[in-house]
Amino acid sequence: MKSSIFTCKASSFPSTTFKVLKEVKINIIKMELSITRPDDWHLHLRDGKLLEAVIPHSAHHFGRAIIMPNLKPPITTTAAAMAYRESILKALPINSGFTPLMTLYLTDSTTPAEIKLAKESGVIYAVKLYPAGATTNSQDGVTDLFGKCMPVIEEMVKHNMPLLVHGEVTSPEVDIFDREKVFIETVLSPLVLKFPQLKVVMEHVTTMDAVKFVESCAEGRIAATVTPQHLVLNRNSLFQGGLQPHNYCLPVLKRETHRQAIVSAVTSGSKRFFLGTDSAPHDRLKKECPCGCAGIYNAPVALAVYAKVFEEAGALDKLEAFTSFNGPDFYGLPRNTSKITLRKTPWKVPESFSYASGHVVPMFAGEMLDWLPSPV
Repeated sequence: MKSSIFTCKASSFPSTTFKVLKEVKINIIKMELSITRPDDWHLHLRDGKLLEAVIPHSAHHFGRAIIMPNLKPPITTTAAAMAYRESILKALPINSGFTPLMTLYLTDSTTPAEIKLAKESGVIYAVKLYPAGATTNSQDGVTDLFGKCMPVIEEMVKHNMPLLVHGEVTSPEVDIFDREKVFIETVLSPLVLKFPQLKVVMEHVTTMDAVKFVESCAEGRIAATVTPQHLVLNRNSLFQGGLQPHNYCLPVLKRETHRQAIVSAVTSGSKRFFLGTDSAPHDRLKKECPCGCAGIYNAPVALAVYAKVFEEAGALDKLEAFTSFNGPDFYGLPRNTSKITLRKTPWKVPESFSYASGHVVPMFAGEMLDWLPSPV
């Protein structure tokens, strides 16, 4: 944040105005932040024409991103991950410095040999756990973590490869608003006790239960990503003025008390939380339909929303660590060296973005935001 200081001498005013005061200083704050280029530690890019349409938004703001593997078919092998990586690189804007960090989709049939191969590839950085049926394209996910997947987890510990978890149970008898809490109790806590050396990222946390769990674990072993939507929206946002399909995501938005707990956690300066947008583009027709897809496309607005949250909390001095330091430090990667500028400049979010097959509606479509990010 830059300050411009203008000095007004007492002689510039009638002498009767000033008896003791000899000099007046007026500070005018120019709202501009220069921070280390952020990374996105949880990103959906899809494939084909949709990939080509959305990747410029992430590449414009972020240096690297952990790429989610829930395509159709899912990215379950090292060979598939490397091929997907090549597709992403080909779709990037010319001269882009964006680096995709690939992941594998964990299944009941994943082998320890595949984990070893992934580690040796040099381009795969984590393995993603989707409980079967938990979210978009998760039907091939894990059904028996503590049975069929234990040899794979042991191999991941051996190679210090993080496990990224979609932290929800899928049992139909569990209320959708309680799925994260029950996952922590029945899956994540036992897993961490069994494998204390396993690095785990609890993705897109949505509850105070998740915040408390992450804070209770050893720093450097358990961390969490936090999305823009779970910082600024609560479950009322799904129903204001009618059903709002573009605010529907999984894990679903929660109560206001949970949102406040997450805001407190990320703006506290804790190293356990870092940026992960969970930006998830869907064609407009797949969102605005009788059975709409879960996912919020926030890549174009994410940094503006994060800055808003930290500004309102009086914690702009802690924004850079959350966006740019905590993630690479946890993954054991170097921090970016380039910069990005955030200016307090009002701008209007586009109503939609067109691509070959249709339109994608971004978060806060048509609304005004206060912070405008741009590369230095």
